[in-house]
Amino acid sequence: MSHNPMRRAAARAASAALVVTGLTVGLGAGVAGAAECSQTSHATKNNISTVWVTHTYDKTVTASQAASGTEVTYKTVVGTSGIGNPYLSSIVDYPPAGFGAPVKATIKRFTFPSGQDTATVTPVPSGSGYKVSSPGISINSSNPVTLEMTYRVPDDLPVGSTVTSGGIKTGGTVGIGENLPNLTACFTVREPNAGEAVTGSLDSGGLGSSEGQLSSTGSISEVLGDTIARFLKNFS
Repeated sequence: MSHNPMRRAAARAASAALVVTGLTVGLGAGVAGAAECSQTSHATKNNISTVWVTHTYDKTVTASQAASGTEVTYKTVVGTSGIGNPYLSSIVDYPPAGFGAPVKATIKRFTFPSGQDTATVTPVPSGSGYKVSSPGISINSSNPVTLEMTYRVPDDLPVGSTVTSGGIKTGGTVGIGENLPNLTACFTVREPNAGEAVTGSLDSGGLGSSEGQLSSTGSISEVLGDTIARFLKNFS
């Protein structure tokens, strides 16, 4: 991205204007008084169906806080402590109530001869969740399976509220299949940061662009500079 003097000056002026209007800029700031919730949960299975080998199940949301309109990713890891080869044939991820379909999904698993490999997958609806299927993925103590599902956070969630996902459901051989409704992950809804607020306002007004979109660590100077530069260009 180019940074000419006019763009930097415009960004500084716009940043000063935001301060005057009372907009608080908080990049990743916590939400005061937010309820406690856990980003991750863990379960194990060890019984006759697993031939007394321990299978493990973990679900994590990768952000402890997220703003409405942004994206969050849920990571599910299915593993085993044994050297044997149970085969996983499906994983169903259950997002929080009110979430839409995943906007992105990937699975990391062992393939021969490549070893651990990550591929993009297309989940399909399965009840209130979204399912990824395979003819059979081999799992052993060195090669768990990791599924990541990314969802858009709905626009109408109150700041400070906590959002808890549903669990998971797995299918496969040698006891690896399990329904775990309590394997949940939770995050807290925060205020949008400056970049998210600006781009959200532009999008709602029909002025948004894929250029200048910011994550929670983006620069307000960059997005404001780009926006004002485009505005000035239209009238030049």
